[in-house]
Amino acid sequence: MPRYAFRIEYDGAPFAGWQRQAELPSVQGAVEAALARLEPGPHTIAAAGRTDAGVHATAQVAHADLAKDWDPFRLSEALNHHLKPLPVAIVACARVDETFHARFSAVERRYLFRLLARRAPATHDRGLVWQVQNPLDAGAMREGAASLIGHHDFTTFRSSICQAKSPVKTLDEIRIEEVEVPNGREYRFHLRARSFLHNQVRSIVGTLERVGAGAWAPERVGEALAACDRAACGPVCPPQGLYLCGVKYPADPFV
Repeated sequence: MPRYAFRIEYDGAPFAGWQRQAELPSVQGAVEAALARLEPGPHTIAAAGRTDAGVHATAQVAHADLAKDWDPFRLSEALNHHLKPLPVAIVACARVDETFHARFSAVERRYLFRLLARRAPATHDRGLVWQVQNPLDAGAMREGAASLIGHHDFTTFRSSICQAKSPVKTLDEIRIEEVEVPNGREYRFHLRARSFLHNQVRSIVGTLERVGAGAWAPERVGEALAACDRAACGPVCPPQGLYLCGVKYPADPFV
């Protein structure tokens, strides 16, 4: 059966997450339903990451095996037609080798978290950022984030329901941008690793926000990491500012 890879963009607000659920809307369920309109019968697609409820994606990657030998462009156009009016779009499609797996072939994942600091409520970006009222100290957040780079036991920043076999991960990058926006500032957290634990990014950003607000000293982040204790973590930030924005493979399937 021909295998196809998809790069998928979506607004996570209307969904209970990526993963198909029996009675709740999901991104996986929406794409599988669109596939069923093209080829009758049940379809199961695999993705690079199972984003939580309310989390967005600009470059989720998934794959599916189909019966028909589709032209990738026509396949993406047909799927986008059947996905309307849901906020889900196939932005790239490619025929791939049967050894390609969207999850297991991935060698890197990148996330972006957007945090808006301004007094007035967000309008155009409502539901797309986490908003706080007061400016943050980006320098202090960068200092605190530095202790998280590298190979560590991230138990402190791991959800209690995380199903990963080990809490040990290598975090390759945390880069924090500070951008002026109308009547405020936006802080963009860029995180890069081969893989992440459940709620790891939101736990890290929530903790760094406490540093930026002055509630935590920067060195407390490293102390929390060393504690290997979930109770030492700062608050977990809400999902609406989080985006899966890149998945890397040994060979880019969409080139």
